[in-house]
Amino acid sequence: MPTDAAALAPKSRPFYKNLTVQVLAAIVIGILLGIYDPELAKQLKPLGDIFIKLIKLVIAPVIFLTVVTGISHMGDMRKVGRVGGKALIYFEVVSTIALAFGMIIVNLLGPGRGASTANAKLDAVANYAAQGKSFDISKFLMDLVPENFIGAFAKGDLIPILIIAILFGAALTRLGEHAKPIEELLEKVSHVFFGIIGIVMYVAPLGALGAMAFTIGVNGVGVLVNLGELMACVYLTMAAFVVLGLGLIAKLSGFNIFRFLRYITEELLIVLGTSSSETALPRLIDKMERFGVARPVVGLVVPTGYSFNLDGTSIYMSMATIFIAQAYGIELSIVQQIGILSVLMVTSKGAAGVTGSGFITLAATLQATQIVPIEGLALLLGVDRFMSEARAITNIIGNAVATVVIGKSENAFDRDVALAEYRRFFNDPTISRI
Repeated sequence: MPTDAAALAPKSRPFYKNLTVQVLAAIVIGILLGIYDPELAKQLKPLGDIFIKLIKLVIAPVIFLTVVTGISHMGDMRKVGRVGGKALIYFEVVSTIALAFGMIIVNLLGPGRGASTANAKLDAVANYAAQGKSFDISKFLMDLVPENFIGAFAKGDLIPILIIAILFGAALTRLGEHAKPIEELLEKVSHVFFGIIGIVMYVAPLGALGAMAFTIGVNGVGVLVNLGELMACVYLTMAAFVVLGLGLIAKLSGFNIFRFLRYITEELLIVLGTSSSETALPRLIDKMERFGVARPVVGLVVPTGYSFNLDGTSIYMSMATIFIAQAYGIELSIVQQIGILSVLMVTSKGAAGVTGSGFITLAATLQATQIVPIEGLALLLGVDRFMSEARAITNIIGNAVATVVIGKSENAFDRDVALAEYRRFFNDPTISRI
């Protein structure tokens, strides 16, 4: 009897049950609520805040468990060191390219030329200026090492948790066969936490709706008109960086950036709705493993990238600095711009560990260079929330690409697994290239 291929094909779920569709619809509803009923939109803020808190609840244990089990599977600390070193070099090179990318385009387009500075008052950004002034690279480096085991998890800082996990994994590796029961237990516990993430994702559309509605309700759409040229430049630059910069890196590594972006669309929409790349971190770890990147590489590259591979933040900070200079009619020489670029290379690395990171680290840069007036930050206050979405999306794309690139360079990437995942995800058995 002939086999009925149609009967054996996987049944597709109704479109309205697709998380991508749900989150996208929630974002649109949030925007409309913010425009037509701002007061109601503002009251929906708890929906976004609760969702973000639910995600942050599991970030620390997910990172810890993923890194520890990954290192124990790897079984060779020299390989761990090689992967970590390679990732940091990659992050520094690509982040510097992103900084330069932003500076070049903002100089060419000049969105700040002719912008009014009449409303730029230091009082409006006094809090950011104070925190930026207190930014100290030596303190930042000291804070990377936690004071105690529990404190790192309580604060939720990624790098201290990563350091603890590496030490824990290294200790397990040295124990050899005696560590097997602990490794098996941690594996089972990690499955529980990823199960929690799956449950939390059911409320992702509500979180996206609440966060987007609040953003539009508070800021309104009028502010987009006033600084629309700057916003257009930032979004254009980040899109160009993803397509040209990361696209070239992906092509050299043997995969297509556009298909890859379609694969992580759900994560990107969650980030768009919440303006936070952290909300997609646990899912990104799981997805990169399912895409064929070995767990040890995923566990090391993704968490480290969230602090050291902030391509979107780098582009924004370089463009914002030059925009403010242009608005004040300050002509920066090539030497001065290179100097600012050098400072940004340092201050941008502290962006992930601070609340309001974009503004605080930008304030630290302006304080350090003392060329561009710090009160110029007030020019960006109205649109910063809207641009934070572009920053977060670019950051997560950069980290996803970095994970695959490092995995392939370490021969820790299974192309067959990636192809099978693409065929399953796109429901297309004919896909033959990644």
